Amino acid sequence: MGEKIVAGAFAPSDRQAYREKLTQCLTGLERLLSERRFDRPRNLMGLEIELNLAGSDGMPRMRNAEVLQRIASRDFQTELGMFNLEVNILPHRLSGRVFDQLAEELRTGLAYAHRKAAEVDAGIVMIGILPTLGRHDVVSANLSDVDRYTLLNDQMAAARGEEFVLDIEGVERLVSTSASIAPESACTSVQLHLQVTPDRFADVWNAAQAVASVQIALGANSPFLFGKELWRESRPPLFQQATDVRPPELRNQGVRPRTWFGERWISSAYELFEENLRYYPPLLPICDEEDPLRVLDEGGVPTLAELVLHNGTVYRWNRPVYGLAAGVPHLRVENRVLPAGPTVVDVIANAAFYYGLVRALADESRPVWTKLPFEAAAENFDAACRHGIEAELLWPRPGRSGGVAKVPAVKLVQDELLPLAAAGLDAWNIEPSDRDRYLGVIEERCRLRANGASWQVDTYHRALEAGLAREGALAATTRRYGELMQVGEPVHTWPVGFPAP
Repeated sequence: MGEKIVAGAFAPSDRQAYREKLTQCLTGLERLLSERRFDRPRNLMGLEIELNLAGSDGMPRMRNAEVLQRIASRDFQTELGMFNLEVNILPHRLSGRVFDQLAEELRTGLAYAHRKAAEVDAGIVMIGILPTLGRHDVVSANLSDVDRYTLLNDQMAAARGEEFVLDIEGVERLVSTSASIAPESACTSVQLHLQVTPDRFADVWNAAQAVASVQIALGANSPFLFGKELWRESRPPLFQQATDVRPPELRNQGVRPRTWFGERWISSAYELFEENLRYYPPLLPICDEEDPLRVLDEGGVPTLAELVLHNGTVYRWNRPVYGLAAGVPHLRVENRVLPAGPTVVDVIANAAFYYGLVRALADESRPVWTKLPFEAAAENFDAACRHGIEAELLWPRPGRSGGVAKVPAVKLVQDELLPLAAAGLDAWNIEPSDRDRYLGVIEERCRLRANGASWQVDTYHRALEAGLAREGALAATTRRYGELMQVGEPVHTWPVGFPAP
């Protein structure tokens, strides 16, 4: 979705032409796959983090254009809301001291961005949902002043044909409506990219789907929205409902949402791209001049621009990505499960656990997805979002007896998944000191049953017990979170509550 898109109205003929181009792109992708034109294994990973802007009072600041102008780096870009930014880390090879290198790059970049934001009375807060956001903050007037966001909002609102409805029942219940997709901007996430060969894609994607619930349980960091305490990780239900262009009648017919977990394990990347064309009407029918099949006939490599654009408007939690680097096509799995934060160390620990675990599971001779029904994986995802680190998950029983059993997420991680993640990092040739440091953060979270969501909730309730009203308690929690985030120690070490005066 980073392409230069110019606002304008679409005619019916635009949609017909775009659909035809999408079909050509899909044929082009099929040919590239059959002709084995894709990049060789390079063990490349990438990282993107969405960020919030908040003032010293803990309240959101609609200042991303001014902040970006001061940062003046292509590593930082706009996101949907005026209180959002995104930082992109260049691809790195998964080996050696890569995680320490990533941590240092992130610390340096975020510290610089924080200083520049302070020039306009704002600061960087790396958190899944800013607790102080109100309904009045996520309105169309606060969408970033970028044509592609305006167009996307207009097209999704028109497809919906009525207000978007948020209805999330957790510890408390939130019911709200919106005339735009702006509530989606409340969701800030970490996106982990892994370049894979076509032959490896299905195994990596299936592994990522299988462990998405575990990622959420360990990394939950979004327990509040619009002043309500909801799920431990409220981003997924919020994101799905804020982008749901289906009126109730289409939902009742079983039409799939644009944000979804999926419905089956796969055997190729092609299946996911084909599903995106089969199930989802185009939102941004903008045609490129390239003829992808002619480019292939002439020995070139097409950009498949329409396929890439359409793919960016289908919000799978593990998304297939087609890209070109130096004229060579490649495939990536984009893992979109995790919330941002709480600290750089926590983000890198989450990444190390994910890359190690996915590698180990994809290498297994009898992989977990052959023993775990897809419906169980989807149920796990929901349970992890609701309960965070206290979730219980369905997982294949050890041994030959078969079947699945419900097990506490922390026990599953401690007994089975951490050793697998360590083996996977060894397979990537990660330096043992890096492996042990960052997986040690995950181990301690499990031992203490503490993550970003649990800290936010416990600290908020301490503030209520101290006599603060709801809004004051949320603001105090956000300010304290920002202070501890800047110190940078992992969240399981954070003291609950507030320092003595």
